[in-house]
Amino acid sequence: MTDPSVLRSEILDLVKRFHPAEFPTRPFIPGVSPVPVSGRIFDANDMVSLVDAALDFWLTSGPFTEEFERRFASVVGVRHALFCNSGSSANLLAVATLTSPKLRAKQLRPGDEVITCATGFPTTVNPIIQHGLVPVLVDVDLPSYNAIPERLAEAISPRTKAIMMAHTLGNPFNLDVATQLAKEHGLWLIEDNCDALGSTYRGQLTGSFGDIATASFYPAHHITTGEGGCVLTRRPLLRRIAESFRDWGRDCWCAPGAENTCGRRFEWQLGELPVGYDHKYIYSHIGYNLKGTDLQAAIGVSQLDKLPSLVETRRRNWARLQAGLANLEDFFVLPAPTVHSDPSWFGFSLTVREDAPFRRRDLVQFLEARQIGTRQLFGGNIIRQPAYRNVPFRVVGDLSNSDRVMTGTLWIGVYHGLTNEMLDYVIESIHEFVAERGKALPGRLGRSSEGVA
Repeated sequence: MTDPSVLRSEILDLVKRFHPAEFPTRPFIPGVSPVPVSGRIFDANDMVSLVDAALDFWLTSGPFTEEFERRFASVVGVRHALFCNSGSSANLLAVATLTSPKLRAKQLRPGDEVITCATGFPTTVNPIIQHGLVPVLVDVDLPSYNAIPERLAEAISPRTKAIMMAHTLGNPFNLDVATQLAKEHGLWLIEDNCDALGSTYRGQLTGSFGDIATASFYPAHHITTGEGGCVLTRRPLLRRIAESFRDWGRDCWCAPGAENTCGRRFEWQLGELPVGYDHKYIYSHIGYNLKGTDLQAAIGVSQLDKLPSLVETRRRNWARLQAGLANLEDFFVLPAPTVHSDPSWFGFSLTVREDAPFRRRDLVQFLEARQIGTRQLFGGNIIRQPAYRNVPFRVVGDLSNSDRVMTGTLWIGVYHGLTNEMLDYVIESIHEFVAERGKALPGRLGRSSEGVA
């Protein structure tokens, strides 16, 4: 009988050889080859890790999940990481956690207010609405695309209990202001760090400032597990509550396949249940099943090894675009990092100026025809979206910049799958588009990659 370990070694060796054969590097052909805004980037080691987990046939969470949670928490600089099935689920779990009766006076209750931005991805705001809380919307500034700091202070009322915002396109929001307000007013701070893994503010990684934070590992993000996300916290109680909401709402903390971790499985008496009711079937929250799988976590374990280089590549790609498009500021609001930050960029934003001789739609159509991918800045001004027309928001000040984002902003890719050749093609294409409009200033165009190393 063949030794299974020998067979496993042979299989994994074949997988390592399979990757370059199935996924060879292809030459870039301008106008033919796509230049996506994002995409899955994986190598032979990632495939080997995935198949290695598959050979164990551990279909739920298991050893790879435990390793990934431990290592990811260490990378971000927090005590606990809780793997789940998506970044959107992580946001849902973050808000759900703060509604737990176990938090007593700090528990979020229906009608409480949560300050957030009017722009961004819907699943930053959706959990607030889904828990009967009231989103308090503030406008963003340009070119950071994050909340106007002064508006955060103006937004606080006696009903305000939390701040929940994303670091837009990887650019940190003003954490000095947000953390100080949270401290002064006893507010929870939730960081949606899904687009910002590796970003720093005053030298500290984002995702480690808030009471609770979230991450996403969808293929568009910095590292990927396919579908996948994470809840991050320094606080053991919040970790325990988040785990309960993730795992059906149960009170038990046994890992899948484990029993009697507490040593009192048949000795508990909670609620109106009889003494000795099986702790594995006692529920302290109205929860979900939002767990990830070991197959996903196995990819994450491998991807984590590459994170520093991936972050550096994103920063370098962003800088190349910034340098190549710097002489087009008469036509676009170009992005800029928040003061005191070093973003791990998710995308490169462009806002068409109101007096430009073209509109965003014109540029988008031009770039897409050249196989250059573009995206809007997610939901734009969320109150304009059809799904939110009857949602009881409270708006602080006007949302004029959010409306500008909705009508004039797009973003292009900086992710680590793009080459210098691709980025220079993007730069040249945008210059060509502006020149074709006939109102370019003399001497400002025709230098698409000048000054770019």
